[in-house]
Amino acid sequence: MTFKTKGLILKEQSVGERDKLITVLTEERGTLRAFVRGGKAVKSKKGTATGKFCYAALTLTETKDSFVVDEAAPIELFFKLRESIDKLALAEYFLELGFAFSPEAENAKDNLKVILNSLYFLCNDTYKPKQLKAITELRLLTLAGYAPNLVACEHCGAFETDTMYFDMQEGLLYCENCAPATAPFCLPLGIVNAMRHIVFSENKGLYAFQMDEGLLDELSYITETYLLRKTERKFKTLDFYNSVQAIG
Repeated sequence: MTFKTKGLILKEQSVGERDKLITVLTEERGTLRAFVRGGKAVKSKKGTATGKFCYAALTLTETKDSFVVDEAAPIELFFKLRESIDKLALAEYFLELGFAFSPEAENAKDNLKVILNSLYFLCNDTYKPKQLKAITELRLLTLAGYAPNLVACEHCGAFETDTMYFDMQEGLLYCENCAPATAPFCLPLGIVNAMRHIVFSENKGLYAFQMDEGLLDELSYITETYLLRKTERKFKTLDFYNSVQAIG
């Protein structure tokens, strides 16, 4: 069966001397792997359109146990990501998150939209990188079923107090009067509101909030720590991004 789709290339790897295997995030079928015959050839029309970071229009043939790219045309190449090591490192992390948290063989429209928007805004310096990082981390976690319970205090139901506390392991929120010893992460109300916005807002307004640099640093730390605690895994691209930030 042959079908057309649009997708973001998350990974590519060589297969022999001329071919390659790509991992694509699509709206309708989530992540899938497809062979690109002749994709490594210098004159290949499919080479650029099936390179990592490219958002492309694809014609695929589904065989018994794989997909094959018949045609590919680039829609967006995100060239500006190569302008700095900081942008490229963060963009690589976004792709790894897309691979880790997007489903296979089912709709992944929202996942794709988050990653494409984050890459676009990163390219064009629309929002600060740490804001994009926090949004991408927490929103993809939410879409994958790891959303923290941020509605109100887990014990008394208080919507907010001047300071709230967050249990990273369980993803639970507590007010300043109910926080147990196991919820050591103190969250200013501005951080709580930002996290609520990321988890609950519609796609259209997802990125529409502002924070000062200090709070952004804290928000980025909280979302990253929560992600690592919930997944119990390492992300090589995150380690590289953090090492770049440490040098800078």
